[in-house]
Amino acid sequence: MRVRNHAMRRSKTIILAIAITVTLSGCAAKQPAQPISETRLLLDTVCTITMYEPYDHELLSEALDLCQEYEILFSRTVEGSDVWRINNAGGVPVTVHPDTVELIGLGLEYCALSGGFFDITIGRLSSLWDFGGNAEVVPPISEIEKAIETIDFRKITITENTVQLGDPEAMLDLGGVAKGYIAEKLAIFLKEKGVKGAIIDLGGNIVAVGAKPDGSAWNIGVEKPFGKSGETLGVISTGAASIVTSGIYERQFVKDGKLYHHILDPTTGMPAESDVISATVITESSAVGDAFSTIPVLLGKEKTMTLIDRVPGLKGIILILENGEIFQQGDIDFIPL
Repeated sequence: MRVRNHAMRRSKTIILAIAITVTLSGCAAKQPAQPISETRLLLDTVCTITMYEPYDHELLSEALDLCQEYEILFSRTVEGSDVWRINNAGGVPVTVHPDTVELIGLGLEYCALSGGFFDITIGRLSSLWDFGGNAEVVPPISEIEKAIETIDFRKITITENTVQLGDPEAMLDLGGVAKGYIAEKLAIFLKEKGVKGAIIDLGGNIVAVGAKPDGSAWNIGVEKPFGKSGETLGVISTGAASIVTSGIYERQFVKDGKLYHHILDPTTGMPAESDVISATVITESSAVGDAFSTIPVLLGKEKTMTLIDRVPGLKGIILILENGEIFQQGDIDFIPL
């Protein structure tokens, strides 16, 4: 594969956390302790937090409890959640948690940035597709066309802590922004509790918090599209940062020789088609990284490059193109394998 490096103008999956092992040196009494870790099935994925000092298992559990609380708040399918209540209100304003308002507001920013190709009112369309089960069914065109008519982020109204859908048939789906937002909230929680170094992995949405005890960089492996399980394309060496990948290989099925994946184009109702099959975004904010990471797959490389100066805290981006080329831009240390 060819790799291109470009200087970034600065105006403002699954990814696997690897090489978290501490480098040991000196006498045994001075060796840093091994990290502690806890894993739960949350957000329809495997979520793991790996933490160094203070080596507190109770704190780990508290962080994952917080993750679960956010899942209940933002889920489209959990009855009584903020998003469920908005989607089932028939267009009536709904009072929600301030974090829900903040998350929807973030989503709207990236809806606008993408010109509507990324749209959080895609819920009725995404509910027609089953990429997590065994159905492998392409929805009827008539149902897709009806769902497309309900997609328009501009019809969302936010007034203080109330959210209203202008189209009573529309449905929110915050899956494109929620994991990053939650990962960032967990990072803030851990830092406030005095955690010096940790890796938060919410199904591939990675946040490297602080630093390792020996001061070395975090090494984050980027999964190879359509590779074997655990096969990495390369390694990102970084300090504290967020690394998020979106790709057409993550949730997909093949029917009659055609690949159908979960990143849907709201203008066609079908899986997006562009020259980008995977995008890895390195940012200061996990919420921003999650929101932006889907956009390259929807828009393609050239249109994406016109937007990067408008993404706050963007450190770098790695695009895998359909021809196998790796395109890299930004102040990042990425080593292809």
